[in-house]
Amino acid sequence: MKEFIDSKLLKKILWQRKLMKNTDHYDFVVIGGGPAGQGAAEAAAIYGYKTLVVESNVLGGVVATTGGAPTKTLHDAALYFTGFRDRGVYGLAGQIDPAFVGKHLRSRTIDVCTKMQETVRLTFEKRGIDVIYGRARLGPGRTVVVAERQHGGQERKFSADRILLATGSRPFCPPNISFEDPNIYDSEKLFTIPRLPKNALVVGGGAIGCEYASIFKALGVSVTLIDSGDRLLSMMDGEISRLAATVYEGMGIRLIIGKRVKCIQRVQDTLEVTLESGEILSSETALFAVGRSANTDGLGLNEAGVNTNERREIVVDRGFQTSAEGIYAAGDVISPSLSSVSMEQGRVAACHAFNLAFKESIDPLPVWAVYSIPEVAGVGLTEEEAKAQGIDYEVGRSNFATLPRGIISGHSDGMLKLVFRRDNHRLLGVHALGDIASELIGLGQATIHLGGEIDLFNRLTFATPTYSMAYKFAAFDGFRRLGTVQQKKGDDYVGYA
Repeated sequence: MKEFIDSKLLKKILWQRKLMKNTDHYDFVVIGGGPAGQGAAEAAAIYGYKTLVVESNVLGGVVATTGGAPTKTLHDAALYFTGFRDRGVYGLAGQIDPAFVGKHLRSRTIDVCTKMQETVRLTFEKRGIDVIYGRARLGPGRTVVVAERQHGGQERKFSADRILLATGSRPFCPPNISFEDPNIYDSEKLFTIPRLPKNALVVGGGAIGCEYASIFKALGVSVTLIDSGDRLLSMMDGEISRLAATVYEGMGIRLIIGKRVKCIQRVQDTLEVTLESGEILSSETALFAVGRSANTDGLGLNEAGVNTNERREIVVDRGFQTSAEGIYAAGDVISPSLSSVSMEQGRVAACHAFNLAFKESIDPLPVWAVYSIPEVAGVGLTEEEAKAQGIDYEVGRSNFATLPRGIISGHSDGMLKLVFRRDNHRLLGVHALGDIASELIGLGQATIHLGGEIDLFNRLTFATPTYSMAYKFAAFDGFRRLGTVQQKKGDDYVGYA
């Protein structure tokens, strides 16, 4: 028999004894290191509250792994490697090497994800936020039990004055589709694709589906986009949505609207996709982007007295507190939303949890941005919403085809649209399609927040040539529609002042 104990075994025994004797206490324990958890943890830590973040995967969540940042990286890289938007402008043509492009796309995406994750880690370190990796569940008496990844799943208990649930969401996978097939992907698994396919079928006409469909097309992939609704991008202004569909079709993307996928069968090296209408399509690859489901399984919600709705999303009040006192929730776990909104929800939840005056409510006017090719963005009321509310409204438009910056770029398919009240010209909504639409929309958001009128854009002097000039020309178009500007019948305002 050995007269000494192996050093690793001794450390393990001592560690286990420590767990049995001690329960570490924090002011704030955040379960989930994505946008909502990040926003909450940083807000609490800034005010000196001892904070712990429990993360099951990597810091940054979907945004830094399979969502926003990687998708935008693919968007930019696809344009860079292929010159897709500029080939027609400059008369260039040529075939791209799928293997070469695919390799560099993956490399660049991994690099961006790694930097994003490292940025979050360093921020937490700077703020004094502790991080532990593992699976967490709620325990009795406002405790959190964590199966630590680095200790083989052994459990460690923490107590907290306040707890935030920010475990995010996962792609919804229709039960009638076998995702075990190596060529059928959800939006997160797509990053594991080994090579660019010759053709792809994208199911879902929301932001993710339109982004991937257009990126695939830019990379030379033949694409069919299917959506069961009556139009793409249903959260956007209808006119902008229809314009986006026209642009996608002009790029060569086949659109099938108002139809559902019934089933997919593998026939040798091909996927046979059967629609409910009976039509059968063939594709090498299929991507499903049909919504997301909240990650609430295994959190011990019932035992802790945390209520959920019929979709298993956590129910919260205006301060983001759950039905259990001292336990809060934010982000996709209460309802899938934008990452920017999730981060703001986390901040508001932390402020309510500790009675901080830093941020008491959520911005009622978040920007919706779709990083497709070209981009789509919107803020405020759509034309349909203004009409439904009985508002006496008018619109003003600026087509990029007549905008100096649009003429220079050669990208004439863009448009900026203003929705405003007829009586006082107050701006209600701004919607855009085209290059940097996600950046362009910010001026409109600020103007709506400040209760501004479209007259502001008449008073401002914009740099030219810029896309921001579209605000002035869209305002002029609005004035013309109101009869403020006299003009010959049938003429269009070109936009040169």
